[in-house]
Amino acid sequence: MSELAKAYEPQAVEEKWYAAWQEAGCFRADENSEKEGYAIVIPPPNVTGILHLGHVLNNSIQDILARRARQQGKEVLWLPGTDHAGIATQTKVEREVREKEGKTRHDLGREEFLKRIWDFKDKHGDIIIKQLKRLGCSCDWSRERFTMDEGYTKWVSQVFVDLFNEGLIYRGKRMVNWCPVSLTALSDEEVIMKPSKSKLFTMRYELVDSPGEFIEISTTRPETLMGDVAVAVHPKHPKWGKLIGKMVKRPFPEAHIPIIGDEAVDLEFGTGALKITPAHDKVDFEIGVKHDLEIIDVLHPDGNMNTPYLPEFDGLDRFVARRKAAAKLEEMGLLVGVEEYENSVGYSERAGVPIEPRISMQWFLRYPEVEKSTEAVASGEIKFRPERWAKTYSHWMENLQDWCISRQLWWGHQIPVWYKKDKLDELKNAESLETKDAAAGDIYVGVEPPAEGEWERDEDVMDTWFSSWLWPFATMSDVGENSATLKKFYPTADLVTGPDIIFFWVARMIMAGYRFEDQLPFKNVYFTSIIRDLKGRKMSKSLGNSPDPIELMDKFGADGLRFGLMRIAPVGADVRFDESSVEEGRNFANKLYNACRFRQMDGNEFVALPAMDTLPIYHIQVMAKLDQLIADLDGIYAEYRFGEVAQRLYEFLWNDFCDKWLEAVKADLRESATAEARAAALGTFDAVMSRYLQLLHPYMPHVTEELSSRMNYVAEGEFVMSKALPEIPLLGDLSKKCIGSAEKQSAAIYEAAARLRNLKAEYNLGSRKDVRFIIKGASEWISKELNVLALLAGASEILPDDSYDAPKGTPAAVTPVGEAYMPMEGMVDVEAEKVRISKEIEKMLIEVKKSEGKLGNASFVDRAPPAVVEQEKERLEDWKVKLKQLGEMLDALN
Repeated sequence: MSELAKAYEPQAVEEKWYAAWQEAGCFRADENSEKEGYAIVIPPPNVTGILHLGHVLNNSIQDILARRARQQGKEVLWLPGTDHAGIATQTKVEREVREKEGKTRHDLGREEFLKRIWDFKDKHGDIIIKQLKRLGCSCDWSRERFTMDEGYTKWVSQVFVDLFNEGLIYRGKRMVNWCPVSLTALSDEEVIMKPSKSKLFTMRYELVDSPGEFIEISTTRPETLMGDVAVAVHPKHPKWGKLIGKMVKRPFPEAHIPIIGDEAVDLEFGTGALKITPAHDKVDFEIGVKHDLEIIDVLHPDGNMNTPYLPEFDGLDRFVARRKAAAKLEEMGLLVGVEEYENSVGYSERAGVPIEPRISMQWFLRYPEVEKSTEAVASGEIKFRPERWAKTYSHWMENLQDWCISRQLWWGHQIPVWYKKDKLDELKNAESLETKDAAAGDIYVGVEPPAEGEWERDEDVMDTWFSSWLWPFATMSDVGENSATLKKFYPTADLVTGPDIIFFWVARMIMAGYRFEDQLPFKNVYFTSIIRDLKGRKMSKSLGNSPDPIELMDKFGADGLRFGLMRIAPVGADVRFDESSVEEGRNFANKLYNACRFRQMDGNEFVALPAMDTLPIYHIQVMAKLDQLIADLDGIYAEYRFGEVAQRLYEFLWNDFCDKWLEAVKADLRESATAEARAAALGTFDAVMSRYLQLLHPYMPHVTEELSSRMNYVAEGEFVMSKALPEIPLLGDLSKKCIGSAEKQSAAIYEAAARLRNLKAEYNLGSRKDVRFIIKGASEWISKELNVLALLAGASEILPDDSYDAPKGTPAAVTPVGEAYMPMEGMVDVEAEKVRISKEIEKMLIEVKKSEGKLGNASFVDRAPPAVVEQEKERLEDWKVKLKQLGEMLDALN
């Protein structure tokens, strides 16, 4: 053993061992290995991203799974990589260009702007990778992928081409989420719903054939009324239903529009009548298509008004136009009222502005392999953990809508479609483009550009999710190649991700796996918790409640952060994060380290276990506890209860090993101890600790590697991370009767010691070592364990004496080893102790009186929250119990 430093310094240890693992190739996966393959693909973080606590939780779990699989003798591939994050990355670079040069991307041109993004990626793209390494992630970094690397780009283009040729990809006009700042369509995942305080405007449209009669309409968006083409009411509406088929006057520009009946109208919203503007609302669009209504677009892509026929509105900001439209309606006597209204409004995740539902020409995908992908989860072929997410998945799969896969960006995988230049305007303005248009020769769809002719490429790029849905297999092989890596590691074993992307990533990867590899992409999906602050709020920079993981690692170490976070991460429930949990993780590492330093005080040689039948009961008991822990962890891991694993590891070291066993054997490590007792204690320490460090390693890899090396638990040049878990229990074939007896007797000693310490504390004797105890009715076996009991209880002597006639009032406690008495002669200043206890009784009486007064006050009981009243009742009961105990103590002294 090499001597441990006085204090554990996590940063130096973590840096040292991570470098050693990488240099030795410990993380590299061998596709030619004969071992059973085990693979995880990392959910690729944004290439410009930085580590947050959600990443820490997600990647800690993946690392635990990977390191555990290595211990089980599997060949492990944890495949890392990053996502190009189309809109997020482009937005950052556009902002940088605007702030530093006062230019837009259009000023630079596409080629120069993309060069700027690649430069930005090269400069910032590895930040999060370095941070993951700092966390201790054991990814095979030699296989790192990027969704815009050459091989991956070919995959994305080929998939587009194949699906287009099958008739599953087409171009058409549909309603999409539109960002008026980024000027692109957005996926639902890129839209953040925020509770907003709006206004509900109630206006009225006059009936054409009944002047002076009106239908009232409620809306949050009066600025779009220029695009109204109908008013819809529910056919069963008691007031408006009879007006179906009549015409009303749209105020400006004035036009006659019909009142139509449709069951999609919410009878409870507003007045029950809905203005229909198909170009600017998804529900309105669906109603408009059903009733073959005209589509009038009154907004430019940037959100400003597009009404050249109404110059007073044309070019106005949409929110300015809202106020102006309301004022104009009021002038015309058509505004009935305005009321405050709270609703959820979709915001662009990156631009931070309200999105616009917008009719736009986009590329769409009809999902493949829907039935097979639905059944895979329903049947349990792919297991979701927690299971409740399977219902959410099933519901989404049953209500699929075609996927808008195009984005009006420059950074990303450009659509592999070319248009004939002589038909460019005609093709770009066509209502739809499908396979037949390629067959006619008007468009060309291919991985490579067309060889001949005058062509222009589609300017749009593909949705970032269109590249990441291929992630499990596109990272393991080139297009058309059944690589050795793919054969060995696909399908992958586990996917660890957040439930917020169950639709956008998980479901789509399942469909892609079945479509392109004809099998599932992973066998288990573990959905992580959402990390919130102590008030239950989601972590965010704007709220200032999102701690920096790097700062936490600087302060508490990577192992402390990992272990502290995992201990508070329940399955299927949100995490309420408190920095104190990470501090506890650091303290736990220190506890482990100091236990090993204590062991080194008794020599630097590894000590083998003596014969089992010579070991004291405490040694057998702690080894039985460890054997049971090892057996239990298999089942807990199988159910992905990572927080429970952490808690069980914590409890064993802190309670079973350090607070009990290590305290019980301290006498065996003194100079006065026999050689046999010392050897048994040291041998048990080494046997238990060497195995325990293996169990803890997936959670705290650095400190366990350091201690395993320094304590000679691994051979020189070897690593605990590469060492297989032992298959044979420590206690081997020791009889169950022997083990059971040792466990029962040890537990009795530990419990008795705790009760004796409590008895001392009640009389302010907790720090005294000269306290004596007398045991009556002791079991026969206890006689040879009294020295250990005295050591644990902090007593000078414990004597068995069934004939002891305890003086009245002698403090006593019932213990598992007999009735214990604590003679008080010479232990305390009786008069001083009487005074102290009497004062305590006076204080308690005051508290009892105050509490009884509160509870006797009808006003308090009736008006205070029930929880407060219940808390007061509990406090009163506690005071009374304490008061009784103090009275008994005073009686004993008298």
